[in-house]
Amino acid sequence: FEVTTMESTVARSTATERFSMLLQLVFAAVALALAVVGIYGVLSYSVAQRTQEIGIRMALGAAAPQVLGLMLRQGLAVIGAGLLVGLLGALLLSRTVASIVFGVEPTDPVTLGSVAVFLGGVATLACWLPAWRATRTDPLGSLRSD
Repeated sequence: FEVTTMESTVARSTATERFSMLLQLVFAAVALALAVVGIYGVLSYSVAQRTQEIGIRMALGAAAPQVLGLMLRQGLAVIGAGLLVGLLGALLLSRTVASIVFGVEPTDPVTLGSVAVFLGGVATLACWLPAWRATRTDPLGSLRSD
């Protein structure tokens, strides 16, 4: 006789599903981190390439909020396009996703909307730091660099 508690019996019977969900969580976190690092890297590179242009804009009187807005608009345009393509892809692949999503419909508008808002917010934060650094550009120093 193998007498065990109900808690250990339930834990043993759901161990595979729990491990699968933990593995998916780890992969999702790694994917999110890679996306944030990628967005940050691309926008940082863009700011570095446009240092002279930003310096000229600031020398001609552009205020820091204008430069910040310019750089954020550039990043947010790409983020918006990526979110749109991602949402369309999620809707098209909803039948495939239905087998791994438990308790939520794959086309649930609240879920899709909250994920889009979360990813958009994280991507916006990844864009904000290079854009903020662009506002700290010394106009005279950037003009003298070339």
